[in-house]
Amino acid sequence: MRTDSSPGTLPAREHLPADTAGTPVLDVVIPVYNEEKDLQPCVRRLHDHLTRTFPYSFRITIADNASTDTTPVVAQRLEARIPEVRNFRLEQKGRGRALRTVWSASDAPILAYMDVDLSTDLNALLPLVAPLISGHSDLAIGSRLARSSRVVRGPKREFISRAYNLILRGSLQARFSDAQCGFKAIRRDVAQILLPLVEDTGWFFDTEMLVLAERAGLRIHEVPVDWVDDPNSTVHIVKTATDDLKGVWRVGRALATGSLSLDRLTRPFGDDPRDRDIMDVPKGLARQLVGFCVVGGLSTLFYLLLYTVFRQFGGSQVANALALLVSAVANTAANRRLTFGVRGPGGAVKHQAQGLVVFGIGLALTSGSLFALNTATSSPAHSTELAVLIAANLAATVLRFLLFRVWVFSDRREGDEPTNGVTAAPGASAPAPRASAPGASFPHASASTHPTGAPQTGAPQAGAQQTGAPQTGAQQAGGASVPLPQRHIVHPHDHNTTTQFRAGEAADGTWRDATMQMLPVRRPHDTDPGDAR
Repeated sequence: MRTDSSPGTLPAREHLPADTAGTPVLDVVIPVYNEEKDLQPCVRRLHDHLTRTFPYSFRITIADNASTDTTPVVAQRLEARIPEVRNFRLEQKGRGRALRTVWSASDAPILAYMDVDLSTDLNALLPLVAPLISGHSDLAIGSRLARSSRVVRGPKREFISRAYNLILRGSLQARFSDAQCGFKAIRRDVAQILLPLVEDTGWFFDTEMLVLAERAGLRIHEVPVDWVDDPNSTVHIVKTATDDLKGVWRVGRALATGSLSLDRLTRPFGDDPRDRDIMDVPKGLARQLVGFCVVGGLSTLFYLLLYTVFRQFGGSQVANALALLVSAVANTAANRRLTFGVRGPGGAVKHQAQGLVVFGIGLALTSGSLFALNTATSSPAHSTELAVLIAANLAATVLRFLLFRVWVFSDRREGDEPTNGVTAAPGASAPAPRASAPGASFPHASASTHPTGAPQTGAPQAGAQQTGAPQTGAQQAGGASVPLPQRHIVHPHDHNTTTQFRAGEAADGTWRDATMQMLPVRRPHDTDPGDAR
């Protein structure tokens, strides 16, 4: 499993600017291997559909996976005849390798791919990429298993597809419905950080990418699709299924051991500028309580089993201490991973040391209960000891959860750096709004036109003063994301002034009611009582 470093953490999602002249908004990749017959009809049909229906500029990239027939010749001919088509030749096979290579080199903000057989109805393409353009989602997939999807395929493929997705749900806790549909899209800023973590180069590439994205908390949008099976498909079902099961085992083991740095895929809380002052998203109390109760119940059974075993070789105090020590170490490790979502070896020793302090408090409660029982009764029954220990452990469990939440695995510790690059001291005023140069637009855009007619360039002019909040990690590491152009307010005496304000905030800085006031609609035959007509 890849654990190499990536450019940095993700910035908050933002709507792509409309003026991206010079750079296609969408890059659709078609991975092919020996598809000399289907390639040209596929590309021409896709190009015609995008030309008629897609409101943004686009590019179609043919990713040739070391074809041995005349597929490279057909791809070169299409590239020469259609300006929006680009040909990319790879000397090694593998759909995942082709997608990673082309997506990593693309400058388009939205990256997509589809199979060359075009089994998926192209009318789902715009709904697929729209949530990515608007900034609502990070990835989007077509689903053949959604309730409203219409699918035409044989019972064998239907069974294999549903069985595979059931395996993903049971083993990797995947919540997306269709991992292998050849109809997906991803934002470029997400791909730059996510793809280095994906190891597979074949058909399991899709599944691994989706599982890692979902575990990192990224938003995956699903689109029901109409899909017609291609009877001439060259996919080897048995070999693909075997490789996929191996990939499930590999990814599951990496997630269980915490060897993946998924925290670098975390999005800042909220996409509104006012929300970016929040340093981190507090974890849900209800989810933590459920996880803690499950781990606590299993730990209690484990503790009682250990106590019963140790009691055969020593006194009650020694048996209680040993059983509580072993179960406390296991309990801390389980809560660290399952309840509070801490992955990786970093801080594990510190967490165990703090867990031992919590163990000491629990030991004092249970030992004190046993001491009180032995003081009251010289020879208590074993069942009575267990009942007293269960009651004492319940009290210790409540205290343990509180200490785990506010101390051992607290969401925010003093001195920690915020994840979104904003540092706010207690009591300090909110940071000034981030200003951008008038020409700031999407990366790689050579020029754009402002609504007022003034030309803009894709980078600030030399010597221009730049102010604002610190850039996010992705911006500092290669310009993967830049501030969006601000809406210009035209003033009577200054046509070049840029004013930033929030919803409900007037231009003079005062706050007013942002509720839209609805006015009655006058029909054509209505008359005004004050009208002389």
